[in-house]
Amino acid sequence: MRHRKFVLLLICVLALSMFPLRSRAATESKAQDRALFRRGAKLWPIYCARCHQAIPGAAYSPAQWDTIMLHMRARASLTGEDATAIMKFLRAR
Repeated sequence: MRHRKFVLLLICVLALSMFPLRSRAATESKAQDRALFRRGAKLWPIYCARCHQAIPGAAYSPAQWDTIMLHMRARASLTGEDATAIMKFLRAR
């Protein structure tokens, strides 16, 4: 019986010790998402606005955006990182 209580206590302590790691990772992920969005917002006028007007991200499905970006990535000679940033910006609008 004592052994079970000790094991249960150990499991609880280990589980609780993981919470700060999860919240820090979530915070870092949100910060990376915001940075990617900001980068996309800066790149969109450079690569896209020359020919296109801004449209809401909801105008197309994610699959349609992927197809559009594949085509436009080749036409505008976008890097993968730039295309990802622009997609983040467009989908969030």
